Amino acid sequence: MTRRRILFFGNVQGVGFRYTTCSVARGFDVTGFVRNCLNRSVELVVEGEAEEIERFLDALRDRMSGYIEREETNEGPATGEFGGFLIR
Repeated sequence: MTRRRILFFGNVQGVGFRYTTCSVARGFDVTGFVRNCLNRSVELVVEGEAEEIERFLDALRDRMSGYIEREETNEGPATGEFGGFLIR
């Protein structure tokens, strides 16, 4: 199990990014959260098997590609703190 924290930059607030992320996450075996940041980015923290996270992110990028300009990613061990996936 692994954990990724991704900051998405671009036109990612006010376009349904958080709702779409949560909706896409329901189709994958991942947990975590998504939230807006004060600097107009969106933070995504996701935990699961590395391959499942990558499939989830590919699906999310496919749905929101027109809004994402760049990403910053950090990876580490999963904490197991999440019981599901939610919007914060």
